This record gives sequence, structure tokens and C-alpha cells, in this order.
Amino acid sequence: MALSSKYTQMIEKLKPYKVPLHFFEHDEKTNRKNLRNYIRLKNIIDQNRFDIVIGNSPHSFDYIRIVKPFLKTKPKIIAVKRSARVPSLISKWFKYSIADKIVVVSKDVYENFKKINFFPEKLVVIESGIDLERFKPLPEKKEVLRKKLGLPLDKKIFLNVANWNIKVKAQDKLIKAFFDLRCKDCLLVFVGRGTDIHAKEYAKKFNIEDRVIGLGFREDVPDILNASDFFVLSSNLEGIAGALLQAMATGKVVLSTLAGGIGEYLKDGINGFAVPVGDVKGLTQKMKQMLNLSKEEYQRISQNAIKTAREYSIERTTEKYIKLFKELLGETTKN
Repeated sequence: MALSSKYTQMIEKLKPYKVPLHFFEHDEKTNRKNLRNYIRLKNIIDQNRFDIVIGNSPHSFDYIRIVKPFLKTKPKIIAVKRSARVPSLISKWFKYSIADKIVVVSKDVYENFKKINFFPEKLVVIESGIDLERFKPLPEKKEVLRKKLGLPLDKKIFLNVANWNIKVKAQDKLIKAFFDLRCKDCLLVFVGRGTDIHAKEYAKKFNIEDRVIGLGFREDVPDILNASDFFVLSSNLEGIAGALLQAMATGKVVLSTLAGGIGEYLKDGINGFAVPVGDVKGLTQKMKQMLNLSKEEYQRISQNAIKTAREYSIERTTEKYIKLFKELLGETTKN
């Protein structure tokens, strides 16, 4: 794996698996303007003679696009697109045209890209997988976890997990919907980069900062999920929404806008609740409905959510990637 030296958390997580790591991008403010980063990446690919190179984000694929013409080796190139955001024409032809395959994380994104003729012959659907060993229901630990996290025992907690980005994740709409809920015994908790700075500040506009908590980036998301009552996602744009599936895997009753590929697995009233993108009033109404669920209704939806999440395990994702790798290597053999 070739990555930035600043990804210290990923480095620590990979240690038990003994994955060989190569560092090409140094933690500098002008990373993509540093020629040495490109040279390092080129040397890593050539010296290790990789058969397949995956750009796992638009940022990383920028590097791959630049170094590809200078490679001595000729690896197959895979680009990964996690959202339905359409690249510009320049990005399409200059950047993504060099990919042998473009992995998209939902059938919805696939269909949208196919309609606009975004290299349909290269598109492959591989849904993002979730770690079911980390994300699992622990209802018996709810009280213990709340005490550990400093969350009150007598409140109903709605949780949102997403880096603060109101254009994409629409946390501003969620705060407005929560304000309209008028529930004094409820808390809205945000987890993700920037939420510790912006969530409470935005909540001040509605005078509800005492009921909105921003925890910032956290590694104990499974614990926070199990300490919560409900999960809410208000996104304008999504691919498959891994955070939503993680919440479903822990047995939370969830509510989400039907952004991107979410509608492929979230069924309103069956394994959670859903509203159209941008429907603030709908978010409020569904949150009221969630608060009024009987124990039996909550349990039914919770169990259905867990069953759905199991269809998106890491193991299934791995199997699909292995199949894709074999297909690409088969093409290489023929040539």
C-alpha cells in the first residue's frame, strides 16, 4: 500500500496485518505541487512491479494520472468513485480516461454514470463493505457506554456520523429539523471532523446549543452508536453511505435522505425510515415517528436493519474485488 505518511491511524490499524507500506506523499501543505511526491510514487510502482494500481480516492488518483505515462511497468489502473458527483469534462477525459476499470459503490451511481455516458464499458459496481466484527449490536452495554462517554442516561439521542460539510452532508438541514422537533428530552450528537467546532455554533442560530453536541473525529464510533437511540443522515449527496450501514449493523433505527444509492437498501418503515433529499419537514416528521415507536416496533425495525447490513460485509466486498482483479490479470495474460 502506498499512502501519505500523515495517515498515522491507518498505519497503526494495518500493523497486525503486516501489509507492506510505502510512503510517497509527505505531510506538506502543497502536496500536489511537490514533484518529489510524484517521483516517489513512480519509483514505488516500478520497483515493486505491481500488476494493479488502485486510486482509492480522487486525491490519490490525481497522482496516478500524472505518473502513469512515466511508468516503466504497465499496471492495470482502477479508479474508485464513492459518490454520484459528476466529474467535469476535463476531469473525465484527462483523468478517468486512463482507468481500465472504474469502481462505483452503488447501482444508483452506476446507472447515473451510464446515462451520461461516463465510460459505461469501464464501470463496475462494488459496494463498500462494513466490518461486522466492529459494528454489532450491544444493547446490554448502552448504559455503561453512556456513562463512559459522558452522555446523559435520561435523554433520547439522535446521532449523525459525517465530517462537517453542509453542502454534501447537509448538517444545517438536520439541525433545523431537530429544532422543529421541539423535543427538550432529546439530544442531537454529531461525530466527524469539524463537528466539534461547527455543530454547536450553528445550533446557536436556533437557540438549541444546549441540546446539540459535536464530538469531532472519534475512533470509538461503534461505542457511540451503541450508546445512542437513533441514527440520522441528512445528506444531499452519497454513494452507498457506509456510516448509515454501520448504524444499521448495530441495530439502530435509522432515518436518512434517499441520496445516491441509499434507496437500494433502506426501505421506509421496514428497516428504517427515509425521506427525499432536502426534505427538512419530512426529517422532523420521521423523527417524531421514531420517538413514538413501541418497543416491539423498534425491535422489528432494528432486526431488519441488522439483516440488511449483513448483506454489505467486508467479506462480500473482498470477493468482488478479487473477481475484478482476476478479470484484469486475465486480460494482461492474453496480451
